[in-house]
Amino acid sequence: MDDVRWLTDEEQEIWRTYMTASTEFTAHVDRQLRRDSGMPMAYYEILVRLSEAPGRCLRMSDLAEASLNSRSRLSHAVSALEKSGWVLRRPADDDRRGWVCELTDQGFAALAEAAPGHVTTVREHLFDVLTAEQLATLRDIGRAISAGLKTACDEARAEDAPCDAADSDACDTDAAAACPPTAAEAPAVTGTTAEAGAPAEAATR
Repeated sequence: MDDVRWLTDEEQEIWRTYMTASTEFTAHVDRQLRRDSGMPMAYYEILVRLSEAPGRCLRMSDLAEASLNSRSRLSHAVSALEKSGWVLRRPADDDRRGWVCELTDQGFAALAEAAPGHVTTVREHLFDVLTAEQLATLRDIGRAISAGLKTACDEARAEDAPCDAADSDACDTDAAAACPPTAAEAPAVTGTTAEAGAPAEAATR
């Protein structure tokens, strides 16, 4: 193991500080959504991605990639969201073998209700504690890490196994994602507006 590039003391501190902050921040945002809106952050992210899509619907494979889920994990999440009446699944119009997930009016209303508290939490614990320079650096760091992972993530997507037969109706025939999109593809904060309703601020990751 002489060729292992062990971390220096300073690198260990950087790594552990990053991991601690990332884990604590994600856990705090997830707790707020569960407590105030009755949904985990993973479900919120699915609703956000659907709300931003044309017609509020996406192919299951595209939704898996956009929401940072594997196909099997997305299938379970969508099943739970269907039971709440927040989404529905149907065959794709252009490919009867593929399936799409659609955000319902009830689901959009749930997202609109959850968004203010979520955005407030993100703002208070990320944007309000960092300077403009630190935020710009954070964005650049995120992009650099994502770029460095691109090849490994592309390979993981290609190797993603198809869903079990019991969940086959929830899966598309396309390859699903095992890694998130790049920073350029994943906006930090977006606005989602109902066709005939109030806007819903939707913070992603």
